[in-house]
Amino acid sequence: MTKAEITERNKMGDKPSVGFLGVPGSYSEQALIEYFGTDKEAVSFRDFEGIFEALKENKINYGIVPIENSSTGGISEVYDLLGRYPAEIIGERIIQVVHFLIGLPGTKLEDIEEVYSMPQVFTQCRIFIRNNPSWNQVACASTAGSAEKVLEMGSLKKAAIAGKRAAEIYGLDILAEAINDHPNNYTRFVVIKNRKIEDPKFSGIIREKEIPDKISVTLSLPHEPGSLFRVLKHFETARINLLKIESRPALHKPWEYVFYIDFEGSLTDERVSRALKVIGEESLNFRLLGNYRAHRSF
Repeated sequence: MTKAEITERNKMGDKPSVGFLGVPGSYSEQALIEYFGTDKEAVSFRDFEGIFEALKENKINYGIVPIENSSTGGISEVYDLLGRYPAEIIGERIIQVVHFLIGLPGTKLEDIEEVYSMPQVFTQCRIFIRNNPSWNQVACASTAGSAEKVLEMGSLKKAAIAGKRAAEIYGLDILAEAINDHPNNYTRFVVIKNRKIEDPKFSGIIREKEIPDKISVTLSLPHEPGSLFRVLKHFETARINLLKIESRPALHKPWEYVFYIDFEGSLTDERVSRALKVIGEESLNFRLLGNYRAHRSF
């Protein structure tokens, strides 16, 4: 969809379009619904880059992507895409993730030969998978997509690991419930838009009116002793609470890294803005990813 087409739809009062990974019933769709409510048009994508590319080309208004899990850590592909594309984080949603083994009605655990799900999900259900060593694990792009695939194959020897809603949507039975290793299993999703496009029409819908209290930045530093320490010292001096630091390889140069940092604060706070100005001056590459409202789920 072209920028002109989106503009025309907006004039007509249509709902904002939001890209998500997978098909109906995925955890990404759940996060989308919890954040946007029903006042949106959900657009399915097969991979993360498709969402970022659609935002870049103005084919969708917003996207929602998982960025980290409380059990397995950051999702490296999403961090890399945030660095490569002109995306801005404008919000976040944290959801509790409970995995279920699901299959066609009549499926028995002892007959299962193949299980379908995302690689991260297999990692989060390591103990359950270990107790069933004969199962062949088949990676899929999304949890709901794995449920859809099991339905399409129509075999009692196939099963999927997905959410309860996916089982309901695709008419599958729950064979085992809450199979993730850790009961406190949460995934954090970020809401993104094209930073080059301003669309005030939907600002009320997407919570931009809320007071921002969280900031995400990305930066790279000189490859010399103490460079990271000096940056972190600025946060300490300004009494800014760091929430997360994630390092990713700098793809243009082996053994150098890009840092993604989340911390508490608002750009309207002079103490924060001063610290960021100095940090930006001392960084080789510095980019503000977004200032938004943190979601407190518990």
